[in-house]
Amino acid sequence: MPNHKSQKPQTWTVLDALQWTAGYFETHHIDSPRLTAEILLAAVLGLQRIDLYIRHDQPLSGPELASYRETIRRRVRREPVAYILREKEFWGREFMVTPDVLIPRPETEHLVEAALVRLPDETDPARRVIDLGTGSGAVAVSLAADRPGHIYFAVDRSYAALRVARKNAGLNGVPGRIHFFAGSWMEAIRQDGPGFDMIVSNPPYVPSGQMAALQPEIHDHEPRMALDGQGRGLAAIETIVRGAPQHLVPRGVLLLEIGYDQKAAILEFSDQAGVYGDPGFIRDYAGHDRVAVLQKM
Repeated sequence: MPNHKSQKPQTWTVLDALQWTAGYFETHHIDSPRLTAEILLAAVLGLQRIDLYIRHDQPLSGPELASYRETIRRRVRREPVAYILREKEFWGREFMVTPDVLIPRPETEHLVEAALVRLPDETDPARRVIDLGTGSGAVAVSLAADRPGHIYFAVDRSYAALRVARKNAGLNGVPGRIHFFAGSWMEAIRQDGPGFDMIVSNPPYVPSGQMAALQPEIHDHEPRMALDGQGRGLAAIETIVRGAPQHLVPRGVLLLEIGYDQKAAILEFSDQAGVYGDPGFIRDYAGHDRVAVLQKM
């Protein structure tokens, strides 16, 4: 918002603020400028978006304007809205997000859906499920909330991410259902421990050479280690596919979110492992292979 008195009304109303911000965002090439302006102002005022139009002529106080201006500055610097608001909806639930964790994405809901299809409602016996690289905990928390009778574990090498994941478990009513451990992929799993019925993971799978081409919201703000799959983007995927069988029970299943062009690599890794049946693939709404399904024989 301009600070020159000649460029602004004596009193800013909700509608004044929305109209000015939408135009400002548009000149700075911010996606969905009007929608973004509404989301940010509604958050500052503690309202629903629809309430902004019911109260379109409501004057904004000095502190409200100051808070709103700060969200505008952050968004123009291409900070994601989810980090500004510290929350993101996923699988119908609200999750706290910070720059320590990847922002949950709609594509990952396919991973949750694939897991739920394979997790029975009955819990006798209870299945053992582990989420590798849990980040915000969105996948593990969603599964524990929808299939509460099973036993869940979540691993991440980032202690900061684990703190966020634990908070999200509490926020979504499953604080005691998930066991959190620090470690890199399967390093946190006991070699002589009981096996898992299901391993799920959304590992980093962006090729290193493509990182610089990502949107500034992603490249400049989200944690690189949650995105950069090293080399061709397959380092973590290969580690998990090769290492999972020693931790899966017979007929146990590995579910992996993958890049749109990584199906051939999954087939190769699976064939080399020699312990999986024919891999299956689940497509996202854009028609890309998004989730790999590998079952131990």
